[in-house]
Amino acid sequence: MRPGPQEVLHFSEDPAIPVFRPHVAATARQSEPYVWAVDGERAPDYWFPRQCPRALAWTVPGTTEEDRLRVLGPGGGRRVHAVEYRWLRRMADVRLYAYRLPADRFRPFGEPVHAWVATETVEPLGPPERVGDLLALHEEAGIQLRVLDNLWEFWDAVVTSTLGFSGIRLRNAAPGARSGVTGRGADSGHGVAGGGPR
Repeated sequence: MRPGPQEVLHFSEDPAIPVFRPHVAATARQSEPYVWAVDGERAPDYWFPRQCPRALAWTVPGTTEEDRLRVLGPGGGRRVHAVEYRWLRRMADVRLYAYRLPADRFRPFGEPVHAWVATETVEPLGPPERVGDLLALHEEAGIQLRVLDNLWEFWDAVVTSTLGFSGIRLRNAAPGARSGVTGRGADSGHGVAGGGPR
């Protein structure tokens, strides 16, 4: 599930959103109200139930071979999404929808860009589309889906590496030992930890 030309996507479990109005999300780090969306590159970040914690890592031009092997591992390809076992059933059962929105109403957000935002009400280009099998989407995109008891050891390895990364809904992850590393965020030029377009 990717946007077409001149489109961005908004993913939701709600199939009945007639218009998108700017708002400040409960998890937002900024005070300005936005409508959130993603482009094709970041769409896979949202092939999950809304509240599912996930740690995402991918290679970028500055990624070292040592870090690729250490974190992504043999067979990991160029991108790995990690979730916890307790979320697998929800991933299989969730009804997730994608709304196609006009890209010309949005501007990039973050450095590097991890979302697109609009500051005015936006109407979808059509009815929402059922996203379908989230596991199959990962397989078709060549993204390894890694299932762990606990995300924190993987997350600590990711944020101290040269990989690009994103951590979404990590507050919902199972408790576990943490190194105290919270992520380099946009300051690193590699990735972003935290919220996003839903």
